Amino acid sequence: MSSVVPDKPCTRSERLDRLLGRIEPDVARLLGGVLEGRELSSEGGVRLTGTHGPELCAVVMAADEMRRRQAGEVVTYVVNRNINFTNVCFKHCTFCAFSRDFRDEQAYFLPLEEVARRAEEAWDLGATEVCVQAGLPPTLDGRFYIELCRVIRRAAPMIHIHAFSPEEILYGSRQSGIPITQYLQALKEAGLGTLPGTSAEILDDEIRTIISRGRISTRQWIDVVTTAHALGIPTSATMMYGHIEQPIHWIRHMALLRDIQKETGGFTEFVPLSLVHYEAPIYRQQLVKGVRRGATGAEVLKVHALARLMLGATFTHIQSSWVKEGSAFAQYLLCAGADDLGGTLINESISTSAGASHGQLMPPAALRRLVRALGRVPAQRSTTYQRLRLYDNVGEEDDPLDRIDDPEARFGSYQTLAASPAFRYLTSHCERPKGARQSDTECRCEP
Repeated sequence: MSSVVPDKPCTRSERLDRLLGRIEPDVARLLGGVLEGRELSSEGGVRLTGTHGPELCAVVMAADEMRRRQAGEVVTYVVNRNINFTNVCFKHCTFCAFSRDFRDEQAYFLPLEEVARRAEEAWDLGATEVCVQAGLPPTLDGRFYIELCRVIRRAAPMIHIHAFSPEEILYGSRQSGIPITQYLQALKEAGLGTLPGTSAEILDDEIRTIISRGRISTRQWIDVVTTAHALGIPTSATMMYGHIEQPIHWIRHMALLRDIQKETGGFTEFVPLSLVHYEAPIYRQQLVKGVRRGATGAEVLKVHALARLMLGATFTHIQSSWVKEGSAFAQYLLCAGADDLGGTLINESISTSAGASHGQLMPPAALRRLVRALGRVPAQRSTTYQRLRLYDNVGEEDDPLDRIDDPEARFGSYQTLAASPAFRYLTSHCERPKGARQSDTECRCEP
C-alpha cells in the first residue's frame, strides 16, 4: 500500500512564478521585468489594463509582491478630521454633489471660531491632522486661507494642517493678487504643512473640459504642486476615475505623476478615488454622454495594482479608500498593491454628499481590525508617513475615538450641517447693508 506524500507548500514567489509560466507571454514579460526592477513603460501599463482572468490575477499578485518589497507588511493610517468649511462654489463641476450655489438653502459657511473649535476638538480626541478643503465661494478674500491657517494653528498648535487643493491655491492667489510662490510661502508661514493633491481628476485637458469646464488646467495643477514641492511643502497625488475616461488615461496620469516625482520627490502618496456616482450630477442628470456608473470592481482592482507597478519605485505609499470602496473591498486592496488605509476622516462630507454610505468616521480600532485580519501589522502614521505608533500587540489600544458610540450625534453630519440654519451662508457670510433683511437680492456675493 503506497502512501501519499503532500506537496511541499509553495512560497509566495514560487506561486507567482508558476502563474507567470501559465499566462500570455507578453504579460509575463512585463510583470517579470517589474519584478526584476525595470520600470513599467506607459505602453506596458496600457497592455496590463486589458488583462482578465489568470492574467489579471498575475497583475494583482505581482503588485502585492512589489508592495511587500517596497512598503513592507505594515499597514498605516492617520487619525484626522475633515473640515469642509463651506459647500458654496461657483465652479459647478459635473461630478461634484457637494457644492451648492450661494443662494441655496443648503449652502453653509463655517465661521473661523467654529473651524478653530473643530480643530481643537480633533486634537483633544487624538487626531494629528485636520484636512481642510471646501468650495470656491464667489468674492472670497484670497487672504482668508492664510487667516484660516493662523486660526487653526492658534487653536491646536501641534496639529498638522493638510489643506487646500491646487484649485483653491490658484483661486486664493488670484483673489489676493499674490503670485503663487509668495502665496504658498505665506500659507506655510501661517502653519500650512501639506497640500492635498486633489482637483487632479484625470490630468488630461480633453477629459477635464468635458467633466469640469473652467476648472484648473493640467498645466496649472502641475505648476501649483511643483511650486509647493520646491518650497518644501509636500503634497499627496490623486486620480478620480470611473466616469468617461478610458484605461489609457489612467496610465498617462500615473506616468505624469511619476515624472513629477522623479523631479521633485514631493509627493507623499498616491490616492486612487473612484467616482461615487449616485448623487453626482454628471450621472444623476446625465450631463455627459457615455458616463459610467462609477468604476467596476475589476477597474478598481486594476487601478490599485497598476499604481503599485507603475509608481511603486517612486511612490512608496498607495492608499486604499474605505470611504469610496467600503471597508471589505478596501481591505482586499491591501493585497493588490495598497499599503495604507487613509484616515479616520471625522466629518467626511465630499463622498457622503455624493451618496457614499461608508463615510463620516472609521474609528482607529476598526482600521486596525481590518489590517490584522490579513495577518499584517497596523501602525498609526503622521500625514507625511512618519510612524507614530506600531500596534504589534493586541490589547494595547486606548483611543478616545473608539469610545464614541454615536459619531453623528457627537460630530454632526453633512446632511445635518447643510440643513441647519446655524451656519447658513446667506446669514453667516454674505455682506449686507446694515439693517437690511436677509434676501437673495440683498446678497453681495454675485460672482
